[in-house]
Formats: sequence, structure tokens, C-alpha cells
Amino acid sequence: MAETIVIVEDDESIREMLRYYFRSVGYEVGCFDSGEAYFREGGDMDPALFILDIMLPGMDGLEILRRLRAGPKYAEVPVLMLTARTSEIDKVKGLETGADDYVVKPFGIMELQARVKALLRRAGRPRPGAVLTCGDLEIDPAAREVRKNGVPVELTYKEFELLRLLCARRGTVLTRDDILQAVWDYNFAGETRTVDMHVKTLRQKLGEGYIQTVRGVGYKMP
Repeated sequence: MAETIVIVEDDESIREMLRYYFRSVGYEVGCFDSGEAYFREGGDMDPALFILDIMLPGMDGLEILRRLRAGPKYAEVPVLMLTARTSEIDKVKGLETGADDYVVKPFGIMELQARVKALLRRAGRPRPGAVLTCGDLEIDPAAREVRKNGVPVELTYKEFELLRLLCARRGTVLTRDDILQAVWDYNFAGETRTVDMHVKTLRQKLGEGYIQTVRGVGYKMP
């Protein structure tokens, strides 16, 4: 059965272009021009991935994302945000709310498809079950849970994957390109700020001292 992508985008030309393209490469597609329309009409769909525009009339993309992440049904369904905004704070808000990736408009359709395929591949990949321990952190891949001194820490999908990678390679300096390749499955040419923003949100949630910056190289867990 073909995987379903739900697209919420108010620009009709972009919405129809995405509908046509993703159907042409084998996906089922549900398109909505607003968050209200999706929650009113899309409840019976079983999406493998959401593509949400941030700038929407009424309920914006971040509010849709909050609602999706509020319950267990869509807690781990990948979400890719489309945005015309370029400021770091807007991207950080999306990542903190639970987005897995973002694409800044205008974008190339092949780039978008590459990111969609990478998110779907990661979401469907079997996960090893060994619990990782890094100091007072416990990372349980099978349950997708992180505990700090026994207290659960809520992380997004990509934050979890990044933390698991750093913990599994503890003591090794990983470049931003290494991390992009391992966590995102492909190279973002010129998009290494994605890694920096995920590290920033991890530090906010875990506290300082867990992830070290190696200036001019990348990151490691000591």
C-alpha cells in the first residue's frame, strides 16, 4: 500500500504542484488549504508524513504541529515544515514544537523529495534495543525514551536520533556533515545550521555539559 502524505498549504499553486508531484512518484496525497480544514476533514487518513506551511490563515503551522504532537497517534509521525521565514528563532520554534525538518521557500522539488524520503526511511527503520547510558542519561531506543536521573525528557524525533548518535559515539568528535549523514541520511549542502539548532534545543532540554562544541570541527559527548 502506498504511503500517504498530508499537505497543509494555503497557496493553491504550491499545493497542487505538490499534490501532482508526489502522486506521480507513487504516494497517496491529502491536501488541505488550512489547519481547520485538515482537522475537520482529514481525521480518517493515516499519514506517514505531514508537510505543513508555517504561514497559514487562522491556525498556523506551528499550532497544527502542537496539536499533532499533543496525542499519541501522531507523536512520531515525521513533520516537515515549509516556511518563507529565514530567522533562526522561527526555525527553533518549529524544532522545539516537534518538527523533524524544514524547507525554506522557494525550494526545489527534488530537494523536498530527498528530505521526504529521508524522513520516511528513518521513521520506518527498525531500531536496536540496547539501552545506552551516558552519565545520568539513559537512552532507550526500543521505547524511544530518554531519562535524566530517572526523570523522562521529552524529545522530538530528530533530537532523539541526534542524542543517540552522540551517545553511541561518545568521546568521538563528529563533524556537522557526519551528523547530517547519519541522522538525516543525506547531505544538506550548506544546511549545517540544522545540526546547530538541534544541538541548541537539546542543550535547553538536558542542560549544559552533555554536548561539547569542538570549535571548527563539530560536537561530541565527553
